Amino acid sequence: MRRILLPLLVLAAFSAPARADDLKTAVAEDMLELMALYRDLHSQPELSMQEVETAAKLAGQMRGLGFKVTEKVGKTGIVAVLANGPGPTVMLRADMDGLPVVEQTGLPFASRQVAIPASGLETGVMHACGHDTHMTAWIGAARLLSERQEQWSGTLVMIAQPGEETGEGAAAMLADGLFERFPKPDYAIAFHNAAQFPAGMIGYSPGYALANVDSVDILVSGVGGHGAYPHTTRDPIVLASSIVMKLQTLVSRENDPLEPAVVTVGSFHGGSKHNIIPDEARLQLTVRSYSDESRKALLEGISRIARGEALAAGVPEDRMPKVTVAESYTPATYNDPSFTRDIAAVFASRFGAEHVREVPSVMGGEDFGRYRRADPEHIKSLIFWVGGVSATQWEEAQAGKRELPSLHSPFWAPDAEKVIGTAAEALALAALELMPASSP
Repeated sequence: MRRILLPLLVLAAFSAPARADDLKTAVAEDMLELMALYRDLHSQPELSMQEVETAAKLAGQMRGLGFKVTEKVGKTGIVAVLANGPGPTVMLRADMDGLPVVEQTGLPFASRQVAIPASGLETGVMHACGHDTHMTAWIGAARLLSERQEQWSGTLVMIAQPGEETGEGAAAMLADGLFERFPKPDYAIAFHNAAQFPAGMIGYSPGYALANVDSVDILVSGVGGHGAYPHTTRDPIVLASSIVMKLQTLVSRENDPLEPAVVTVGSFHGGSKHNIIPDEARLQLTVRSYSDESRKALLEGISRIARGEALAAGVPEDRMPKVTVAESYTPATYNDPSFTRDIAAVFASRFGAEHVREVPSVMGGEDFGRYRRADPEHIKSLIFWVGGVSATQWEEAQAGKRELPSLHSPFWAPDAEKVIGTAAEALALAALELMPASSP
Protein backbone atom coordinates (compact mmCIF):
# COMPACT_ATOMS: atom_id res chain seq x y z
CA MET A 1 0.00 0.00 0.00
CA ARG A 2 1.55 3.28 -1.08
CA ARG A 3 1.07 6.28 1.15
CA ILE A 4 1.74 9.98 0.71
CA LEU A 5 3.75 11.58 3.48
CA LEU A 6 3.00 15.24 2.67
CA PRO A 7 -0.28 15.43 4.64
CA LEU A 8 1.57 14.03 7.63
CA LEU A 9 4.10 16.85 7.41
CA VAL A 10 1.34 19.43 7.22
CA LEU A 11 -0.10 17.94 10.39
CA ALA A 12 3.39 17.94 11.91
CA ALA A 13 3.67 21.70 11.46
CA PHE A 14 0.95 22.11 14.07
CA SER A 15 1.75 19.20 16.39
CA ALA A 16 5.55 18.86 16.33
CA PRO A 17 6.62 21.54 18.86
CA ALA A 18 4.31 20.41 21.66
CA ARG A 19 4.92 16.75 20.90
CA ALA A 20 8.70 17.24 20.78
CA ASP A 21 8.76 18.99 24.15
CA ASP A 22 6.76 16.11 25.62
CA LEU A 23 9.12 13.51 24.11
CA LYS A 24 12.22 15.35 25.25
CA THR A 25 10.94 15.55 28.82
CA ALA A 26 9.97 11.87 28.83
CA VAL A 27 13.36 10.77 27.51
CA ALA A 28 15.10 12.85 30.18
CA GLU A 29 12.96 11.24 32.87
CA ASP A 30 13.83 7.76 31.56
CA MET A 31 17.54 8.43 31.11
CA LEU A 32 18.67 7.06 34.47
CA GLU A 33 17.12 3.66 33.70
CA LEU A 34 18.21 3.76 30.07
CA MET A 35 21.82 4.43 31.01
CA ALA A 36 21.73 1.54 33.49
CA LEU A 37 20.56 -0.70 30.64
CA TYR A 38 23.24 0.71 28.34
CA ARG A 39 26.03 0.00 30.83
CA ASP A 40 24.76 -3.54 31.32
CA LEU A 41 24.62 -4.19 27.58
CA HIS A 42 28.03 -2.57 27.08
CA SER A 43 29.71 -4.68 29.74
CA GLN A 44 28.26 -7.98 28.48
CA PRO A 45 28.44 -8.00 24.66
CA GLU A 46 27.94 -11.14 22.61
CA LEU A 47 29.29 -12.02 19.18
CA SER A 48 27.24 -12.25 16.00
CA MET A 49 24.52 -14.92 16.05
CA GLN A 50 25.42 -15.69 19.68
CA GLU A 51 23.28 -12.92 21.25
CA VAL A 52 21.31 -15.22 23.56
CA GLU A 53 21.50 -13.27 26.83
CA THR A 54 21.22 -9.91 25.09
CA ALA A 55 18.07 -11.01 23.28
CA ALA A 56 16.54 -12.32 26.50
CA LYS A 57 17.08 -8.96 28.22
CA LEU A 58 15.50 -7.01 25.37
CA ALA A 59 12.57 -9.43 25.07
CA GLY A 60 11.83 -9.00 28.77
CA GLN A 61 11.86 -5.22 28.43
CA MET A 62 9.46 -5.30 25.47
CA ARG A 63 7.02 -7.67 27.16
CA GLY A 64 6.92 -5.30 30.10
CA LEU A 65 5.81 -2.53 27.73
CA GLY A 66 2.88 -4.56 26.41
CA PHE A 67 4.36 -5.75 23.11
CA LYS A 68 3.62 -9.22 21.75
CA VAL A 69 7.14 -10.66 21.60
CA THR A 70 8.47 -13.56 19.54
CA GLU A 71 12.01 -14.76 20.20
CA LYS A 72 14.47 -16.82 18.17
CA VAL A 73 13.52 -15.34 14.81
CA GLY A 74 16.53 -15.89 12.57
CA LYS A 75 18.26 -17.79 15.42
CA THR A 76 18.48 -15.06 18.10
CA GLY A 77 16.37 -12.22 16.69
CA ILE A 78 13.36 -10.64 18.39
CA VAL A 79 10.14 -9.36 16.87
CA ALA A 80 7.91 -7.22 19.10
CA VAL A 81 4.52 -6.11 17.75
CA LEU A 82 2.12 -3.50 19.12
CA ALA A 83 -1.12 -3.31 17.12
CA ASN A 84 -2.93 -0.05 17.80
CA GLY A 85 -5.81 0.34 15.36
CA PRO A 86 -5.94 1.02 11.64
CA GLY A 87 -3.08 2.70 9.83
CA PRO A 88 0.34 2.00 8.35
CA THR A 89 2.90 -0.43 9.70
CA VAL A 90 6.19 1.04 10.89
CA MET A 91 9.22 -1.11 11.65
CA LEU A 92 12.02 0.13 13.91
CA ARG A 93 15.18 -1.96 13.95
CA ALA A 94 18.17 -2.26 16.26
CA ASP A 95 21.16 -4.60 15.95
CA MET A 96 22.52 -6.57 18.89
CA ASP A 97 25.95 -8.02 18.16
CA GLY A 98 29.35 -7.03 19.45
CA LEU A 99 32.74 -7.40 17.76
CA PRO A 100 35.81 -9.58 18.42
CA VAL A 101 37.74 -6.62 19.85
CA VAL A 102 39.53 -6.29 23.20
CA GLU A 103 38.15 -3.10 24.77
CA GLN A 104 40.64 -0.38 25.73
CA THR A 105 38.34 2.52 26.63
CA GLY A 106 39.12 2.49 30.34
CA LEU A 107 35.42 2.83 31.17
CA PRO A 108 34.45 1.52 34.62
CA PHE A 109 31.87 -0.74 32.91
CA ALA A 110 34.20 -1.84 30.10
CA SER A 111 33.66 -5.31 28.67
CA ARG A 112 35.79 -8.15 29.94
CA GLN A 113 33.87 -10.76 27.97
CA VAL A 114 35.64 -13.40 25.90
CA ALA A 115 34.13 -15.66 23.25
CA ILE A 116 35.00 -17.81 20.26
CA PRO A 117 34.06 -16.44 16.80
CA ALA A 118 33.94 -18.39 13.54
CA SER A 119 37.74 -18.26 13.34
CA GLY A 120 37.90 -20.63 16.31
CA LEU A 121 40.32 -18.40 18.22
CA GLU A 122 39.21 -17.03 21.59
CA THR A 123 38.94 -13.25 21.64
CA GLY A 124 37.73 -10.36 23.71
CA VAL A 125 34.31 -8.98 22.82
CA MET A 126 33.30 -5.31 22.69
CA HIS A 127 30.46 -3.15 21.45
CA ALA A 128 33.02 -1.29 19.35
CA CYS A 129 30.37 -0.33 16.78
CA GLY A 130 27.96 1.15 19.32
CA HIS A 131 25.17 -1.40 19.00
CA ASP A 132 24.64 -1.02 22.75
CA THR A 133 23.47 2.55 22.09
CA HIS A 134 21.25 1.27 19.27
CA MET A 135 19.51 -1.24 21.53
CA THR A 136 19.07 1.21 24.38
CA ALA A 137 17.62 3.93 22.14
CA TRP A 138 15.33 1.29 20.63
CA ILE A 139 14.01 0.49 24.10
CA GLY A 140 13.70 4.21 24.81
CA ALA A 141 11.61 4.71 21.66
CA ALA A 142 9.45 1.70 22.54
CA ARG A 143 8.72 3.25 25.93
CA LEU A 144 7.74 6.57 24.40
CA LEU A 145 5.42 4.97 21.87
CA SER A 146 3.81 2.45 24.23
CA GLU A 147 2.98 5.28 26.63
CA ARG A 148 1.40 7.42 23.87
CA GLN A 149 -0.92 5.04 22.08
CA GLU A 150 -3.63 7.70 21.97
CA GLN A 151 -1.33 9.77 19.73
CA TRP A 152 -0.89 7.22 16.93
CA SER A 153 -2.80 4.62 14.99
CA GLY A 154 -1.31 1.69 13.13
CA THR A 155 0.99 -1.23 13.82
CA LEU A 156 4.43 -0.88 15.35
CA VAL A 157 6.87 -3.69 14.61
CA MET A 158 10.16 -3.49 16.49
CA ILE A 159 12.92 -5.94 15.65
CA ALA A 160 16.18 -6.62 17.45
CA GLN A 161 18.44 -8.16 14.84
CA PRO A 162 21.40 -10.48 15.31
CA GLY A 163 24.50 -10.76 13.17
CA GLU A 164 24.76 -7.34 11.54
CA GLU A 165 28.55 -7.36 11.73
CA THR A 166 28.79 -10.62 9.77
CA GLY A 167 26.01 -9.73 7.33
CA GLU A 168 23.96 -12.75 8.43
CA GLY A 169 21.23 -11.33 10.64
CA ALA A 170 18.78 -9.58 8.33
CA ALA A 171 18.92 -12.44 5.83
CA ALA A 172 18.34 -14.95 8.62
CA MET A 173 15.29 -13.09 9.96
CA LEU A 174 13.81 -12.73 6.47
CA ALA A 175 14.43 -16.41 5.73
CA ASP A 176 12.67 -17.26 8.99
CA GLY A 177 9.50 -15.56 7.76
CA LEU A 178 9.86 -12.03 9.12
CA PHE A 179 7.52 -10.56 6.49
CA GLU A 180 5.23 -13.60 6.37
CA ARG A 181 4.77 -14.34 10.07
CA PHE A 182 4.58 -10.70 11.13
CA PRO A 183 3.08 -7.53 9.61
CA LYS A 184 5.08 -6.31 6.63
CA PRO A 185 6.15 -2.69 7.13
CA ASP A 186 5.20 0.24 4.96
CA TYR A 187 8.16 2.07 6.49
CA ALA A 188 11.42 0.69 7.90
CA ILE A 189 13.66 2.94 10.00
CA ALA A 190 16.95 2.47 11.84
CA PHE A 191 19.86 4.60 13.01
CA HIS A 192 23.57 4.13 13.53
CA ASN A 193 25.81 6.01 15.91
CA ALA A 194 28.61 7.91 14.19
CA ALA A 195 32.23 8.42 15.22
CA GLN A 196 32.74 11.23 12.69
CA PHE A 197 30.02 13.64 13.88
CA PRO A 198 29.49 15.63 17.10
CA ALA A 199 27.20 14.09 19.69
CA GLY A 200 23.52 14.59 18.98
CA MET A 201 23.92 15.63 15.34
CA ILE A 202 21.64 13.76 12.92
CA GLY A 203 23.02 12.95 9.48
CA TYR A 204 21.08 11.57 6.52
CA SER A 205 21.91 10.53 2.94
CA PRO A 206 19.11 10.39 0.36
CA GLY A 207 19.59 7.53 -2.09
CA TYR A 208 22.46 5.11 -1.56
CA ALA A 209 23.71 5.50 2.01
CA LEU A 210 25.95 2.44 2.43
CA ALA A 211 27.54 0.05 -0.02
CA ASN A 212 27.29 -3.48 -1.34
CA VAL A 213 29.95 -5.47 0.52
CA ASP A 214 31.45 -8.57 -1.10
CA SER A 215 34.22 -10.77 0.24
CA VAL A 216 36.28 -12.44 -2.47
CA ASP A 217 38.97 -15.12 -2.10
CA ILE A 218 41.47 -15.88 -4.85
CA LEU A 219 43.55 -19.07 -4.72
CA VAL A 220 46.52 -18.56 -7.05
CA SER A 221 48.13 -21.86 -8.02
CA GLY A 222 51.59 -22.24 -9.49
CA VAL A 223 54.39 -24.74 -9.71
CA GLY A 224 56.69 -24.59 -6.71
CA GLY A 225 60.39 -25.23 -6.45
CA HIS A 226 63.76 -23.97 -5.28
CA GLY A 227 64.18 -20.19 -5.05
CA ALA A 228 67.58 -20.49 -6.73
CA TYR A 229 66.03 -22.07 -9.86
CA PRO A 230 62.94 -19.95 -10.59
CA HIS A 231 62.99 -20.97 -14.27
CA THR A 232 61.79 -24.44 -13.22
CA THR A 233 58.70 -23.02 -11.51
CA ARG A 234 55.57 -20.98 -12.14
CA ASP A 235 55.83 -18.56 -9.22
CA PRO A 236 52.39 -17.94 -7.66
CA ILE A 237 53.67 -15.01 -5.60
CA VAL A 238 54.76 -13.10 -8.70
CA LEU A 239 51.47 -14.02 -10.38
CA ALA A 240 49.43 -12.97 -7.36
CA SER A 241 51.36 -9.69 -7.26
CA SER A 242 50.49 -9.07 -10.91
CA ILE A 243 46.85 -9.77 -10.15
CA VAL A 244 46.90 -7.29 -7.25
CA MET A 245 48.33 -4.55 -9.44
CA LYS A 246 46.00 -5.24 -12.36
CA LEU A 247 42.97 -5.21 -10.06
CA GLN A 248 43.61 -1.52 -9.45
CA THR A 249 42.55 -0.80 -13.03
CA LEU A 250 39.02 -2.03 -12.34
CA VAL A 251 38.31 1.19 -10.47
CA SER A 252 40.78 3.53 -12.15
CA ARG A 253 40.19 2.54 -15.79
CA GLU A 254 37.05 0.40 -16.13
CA ASN A 255 34.64 1.97 -13.67
CA ASP A 256 32.71 5.18 -14.35
CA PRO A 257 34.48 7.86 -12.25
CA LEU A 258 31.06 9.07 -11.07
CA GLU A 259 30.11 5.59 -9.83
CA PRO A 260 31.72 4.84 -6.42
CA ALA A 261 33.65 1.57 -6.22
CA VAL A 262 36.36 0.03 -4.06
CA VAL A 263 38.51 -3.06 -4.63
CA THR A 264 40.87 -3.62 -1.69
CA VAL A 265 43.23 -6.56 -1.24
CA GLY A 266 43.31 -6.94 2.51
CA SER A 267 45.31 -10.15 2.79
CA PHE A 268 48.15 -11.72 0.77
CA HIS A 269 49.56 -15.03 2.02
CA GLY A 270 52.13 -17.13 0.21
CA GLY A 271 55.17 -19.20 1.01
CA SER A 272 56.85 -20.37 4.20
CA LYS A 273 60.63 -19.94 3.71
CA HIS A 274 63.14 -17.60 2.08
CA ASN A 275 64.36 -19.98 -0.62
CA ILE A 276 61.22 -21.92 -1.51
CA ILE A 277 58.83 -20.87 -4.24
CA PRO A 278 55.45 -22.15 -3.04
CA ASP A 279 52.77 -23.97 -4.97
CA GLU A 280 50.11 -21.39 -4.16
CA ALA A 281 49.32 -17.94 -2.81
CA ARG A 282 46.04 -16.65 -1.39
CA LEU A 283 44.41 -13.24 -1.70
CA GLN A 284 41.45 -11.89 0.26
CA LEU A 285 39.53 -8.91 -1.12
CA THR A 286 36.76 -6.62 0.02
CA VAL A 287 34.74 -5.18 -2.87
CA ARG A 288 32.40 -2.20 -2.42
CA SER A 289 29.83 -0.76 -4.82
CA TYR A 290 26.36 0.80 -4.82
CA SER A 291 24.40 -0.40 -7.83
CA ASP A 292 23.83 -4.04 -8.78
CA GLU A 293 25.29 -3.28 -12.22
CA SER A 294 28.51 -1.91 -10.75
CA ARG A 295 28.79 -4.88 -8.40
CA LYS A 296 28.37 -7.33 -11.28
CA ALA A 297 31.02 -5.57 -13.37
CA LEU A 298 33.55 -5.56 -10.52
CA LEU A 299 33.10 -9.23 -9.66
CA GLU A 300 33.27 -10.31 -13.28
CA GLY A 301 36.36 -8.15 -13.75
CA ILE A 302 38.13 -9.80 -10.84
CA SER A 303 37.63 -13.25 -12.35
CA ARG A 304 38.69 -12.06 -15.80
CA ILE A 305 41.87 -10.38 -14.53
CA ALA A 306 42.88 -13.38 -12.40
CA ARG A 307 42.52 -15.73 -15.36
CA GLY A 308 44.14 -13.33 -17.80
CA GLU A 309 47.24 -12.80 -15.69
CA ALA A 310 47.56 -16.55 -15.17
CA LEU A 311 47.42 -17.15 -18.92
CA ALA A 312 50.09 -14.50 -19.46
CA ALA A 313 52.29 -16.23 -16.88
CA GLY A 314 51.99 -19.58 -18.65
CA VAL A 315 50.00 -21.31 -15.92
CA PRO A 316 48.42 -24.56 -17.16
CA GLU A 317 44.67 -24.61 -17.67
CA ASP A 318 44.17 -27.06 -14.84
CA ARG A 319 45.87 -24.66 -12.40
CA MET A 320 43.96 -21.47 -13.21
CA PRO A 321 43.25 -19.21 -10.20
CA LYS A 322 40.11 -20.09 -8.27
CA VAL A 323 37.96 -17.05 -7.47
CA THR A 324 35.32 -17.50 -4.76
CA VAL A 325 32.73 -14.86 -3.94
CA ALA A 326 31.16 -15.33 -0.50
CA GLU A 327 27.46 -16.07 -0.75
CA SER A 328 26.59 -13.98 2.32
CA TYR A 329 27.24 -10.56 0.81
CA THR A 330 25.73 -7.39 2.27
CA PRO A 331 23.58 -5.46 -0.22
CA ALA A 332 23.69 -1.70 -0.49
CA THR A 333 21.46 0.30 1.84
CA TYR A 334 19.20 2.66 -0.07
CA ASN A 335 17.26 5.51 1.53
CA ASP A 336 14.16 6.41 -0.48
CA PRO A 337 15.03 10.03 -1.36
CA SER A 338 11.67 11.80 -0.93
CA PHE A 339 10.83 9.80 2.21
CA THR A 340 14.27 10.54 3.66
CA ARG A 341 13.99 14.27 3.04
CA ASP A 342 10.48 14.36 4.53
CA ILE A 343 11.60 12.66 7.74
CA ALA A 344 14.72 14.86 7.83
CA ALA A 345 12.41 17.90 7.70
CA VAL A 346 10.51 16.55 10.70
CA PHE A 347 13.82 16.09 12.55
CA ALA A 348 14.95 19.60 11.62
CA SER A 349 11.73 21.09 12.97
CA ARG A 350 12.42 19.38 16.29
CA PHE A 351 16.20 19.47 16.73
CA GLY A 352 16.99 22.56 14.65
CA ALA A 353 18.30 22.69 11.09
CA GLU A 354 21.86 23.22 12.34
CA HIS A 355 21.74 19.78 14.00
CA VAL A 356 20.23 17.87 11.05
CA ARG A 357 22.46 17.71 7.98
CA GLU A 358 22.64 15.90 4.69
CA VAL A 359 25.94 14.01 4.71
CA PRO A 360 27.93 12.09 2.09
CA SER A 361 27.25 8.42 1.55
CA VAL A 362 29.90 5.97 2.77
CA MET A 363 31.37 2.74 1.45
CA GLY A 364 30.80 0.90 4.71
CA GLY A 365 28.18 -1.84 4.82
CA GLU A 366 24.96 -2.40 6.75
CA ASP A 367 22.55 -5.27 6.18
CA PHE A 368 19.55 -3.08 7.08
CA GLY A 369 19.25 -2.61 3.31
CA ARG A 370 17.91 -6.15 2.97
CA TYR A 371 14.53 -5.22 4.43
CA ARG A 372 13.66 -2.69 1.74
CA ARG A 373 15.22 -4.91 -0.90
CA ALA A 374 12.81 -7.71 0.05
CA ASP A 375 9.90 -5.62 -1.34
CA PRO A 376 11.11 -2.27 -2.74
CA GLU A 377 7.72 -1.48 -4.30
CA HIS A 378 6.05 -1.60 -0.90
CA ILE A 379 8.62 -0.65 1.73
CA LYS A 380 10.11 2.82 2.15
CA SER A 381 13.32 2.77 4.12
CA LEU A 382 15.63 5.13 6.00
CA ILE A 383 18.75 4.67 8.09
CA PHE A 384 20.22 7.83 9.62
CA TRP A 385 23.28 8.69 11.68
CA VAL A 386 23.43 10.09 15.21
CA GLY A 387 26.78 11.64 16.09
CA GLY A 388 28.54 10.28 19.15
CA VAL A 389 31.68 12.41 19.66
CA SER A 390 31.49 14.33 22.93
CA ALA A 391 31.65 18.12 22.80
CA THR A 392 35.09 18.25 24.44
CA GLN A 393 36.60 15.63 22.13
CA TRP A 394 35.03 17.27 19.09
CA GLU A 395 36.48 20.69 19.93
CA GLU A 396 39.92 19.20 20.57
CA ALA A 397 39.80 17.29 17.29
CA GLN A 398 38.78 20.39 15.34
CA ALA A 399 41.72 22.23 16.89
CA GLY A 400 44.10 19.45 15.86
CA LYS A 401 44.78 18.41 19.46
CA ARG A 402 43.20 14.93 19.30
CA GLU A 403 42.75 12.04 16.89
CA LEU A 404 39.25 10.60 17.03
CA PRO A 405 38.83 6.80 17.16
CA SER A 406 36.65 5.24 14.48
CA LEU A 407 33.88 2.72 14.77
CA HIS A 408 35.36 -0.76 15.43
CA SER A 409 38.21 0.82 17.38
CA PRO A 410 38.95 -0.60 20.85
CA PHE A 411 38.92 3.04 22.03
CA TRP A 412 35.46 4.00 20.71
CA ALA A 413 33.34 5.28 23.60
CA PRO A 414 30.49 7.48 22.35
CA ASP A 415 28.72 10.13 24.38
CA ALA A 416 26.12 7.46 25.08
CA GLU A 417 23.58 9.64 26.88
CA LYS A 418 23.49 12.10 23.98
CA VAL A 419 23.26 9.35 21.35
CA ILE A 420 20.55 7.46 23.19
CA GLY A 421 18.50 10.55 24.01
CA THR A 422 18.63 11.94 20.47
CA ALA A 423 18.01 8.61 18.75
CA ALA A 424 15.16 7.49 21.01
CA GLU A 425 13.39 10.79 20.48
CA ALA A 426 14.02 10.76 16.72
CA LEU A 427 12.77 7.20 16.27
CA ALA A 428 9.62 7.89 18.28
CA LEU A 429 9.01 11.19 16.50
CA ALA A 430 9.30 9.54 13.08
CA ALA A 431 6.86 6.79 14.07
CA LEU A 432 4.35 9.30 15.45
CA GLU A 433 4.47 11.31 12.23
CA LEU A 434 4.01 8.23 10.07
CA MET A 435 1.11 6.86 12.14
CA PRO A 436 -0.96 9.89 13.21
CA ALA A 437 -4.09 9.13 15.19
CA SER A 438 -6.09 11.31 12.80
CA SER A 439 -5.09 9.38 9.67
CA PRO A 440 -8.10 8.26 7.61
